Amino acid sequence: MTHTLLDKPILAKDPNYNKRILLFDIESTPLISYTWGVWEQDVLEIKEEWYMLCFAYKWLGEKQTHIVALPDFKGYQKDKRNDIHLIEELWKLFDQADILIAHNGDSFDVKKANARFIFHGLEPPTPYKTIDTLKIARRYFKFDSNKLDSLGQYLKLGRKIPHTGKHLWFGCMDGDLDSWRLMKKYNVQDVVLLEKVYYKLRGWATTGVNIALILKGDITSCKRCGSDQMVKAG
Repeated sequence: MTHTLLDKPILAKDPNYNKRILLFDIESTPLISYTWGVWEQDVLEIKEEWYMLCFAYKWLGEKQTHIVALPDFKGYQKDKRNDIHLIEELWKLFDQADILIAHNGDSFDVKKANARFIFHGLEPPTPYKTIDTLKIARRYFKFDSNKLDSLGQYLKLGRKIPHTGKHLWFGCMDGDLDSWRLMKKYNVQDVVLLEKVYYKLRGWATTGVNIALILKGDITSCKRCGSDQMVKAG
């Protein structure tokens, strides 16, 4: 596990991906709010907005998975809720990427990231395409559950790391070092599992992002993986 600040681009080592395909996963805090009760209550007022705790990522074809978290930055002890530097690093990744891959990324990770980008006054990153493994699972299969952990188990690819539930997030919000160590491992494993699930599912996705066209400007290679090792069959 490594943490890399993005002073220079990180290149994928797989020659099939000579540009950028980014796998990523974010972890954010819950809202702190006032309610009249504990069951199916309307929020009376938000006391504290959510912020981002950390994100894990890897370039497709790269061996290492990286983790960037709030305690990695100077000033964390003075303000544990200031995610500006974390968000700037995530923005750099989005700006470098041609394709983003995440599980439920279109509805959650990408939009949550955008919300923090605009909150901190960042302009939109360079345009990119997205691949959402949750959408692939829902469209082409009838799994009992489309959660990343369930897919990993069903497809015999691995599992997410067990944790202490909500208390893991609360511990990180309080600056507990043991909670942070577990959170980093949990976040990294999500991306490791995401990549395995993506490789398993991508051959079934007949619509969506044309990887060969985006990365190679080539309409003759496989649009699902970019390979030029094609066999004509009908």
